[in-house]
Amino acid sequence: MLTFDRITQDPGVMGGKACVRGMRVTAGMIVGQIAAGHTIEEILNDYPYLEREDVLQALRYAAWRAEEREIVLASA
Repeated sequence: MLTFDRITQDPGVMGGKACVRGMRVTAGMIVGQIAAGHTIEEILNDYPYLEREDVLQALRYAAWRAEEREIVLASA
């Protein structure tokens, strides 16, 4: 079973969307940046508080969600 220790959900943060480590950075925002043609390095430069593994795990989470399975996320 996949685990996402960097992806959290909290109803009080970004309306309960999947976020990175409880921050106001959603997995969807990261995927959108990649889809717009930005590199991981560009994202890390734009958001210096993110780590490479945050971006990679957001991408894995999005790919996993595309398969329409459900898991319990860690609380922030």
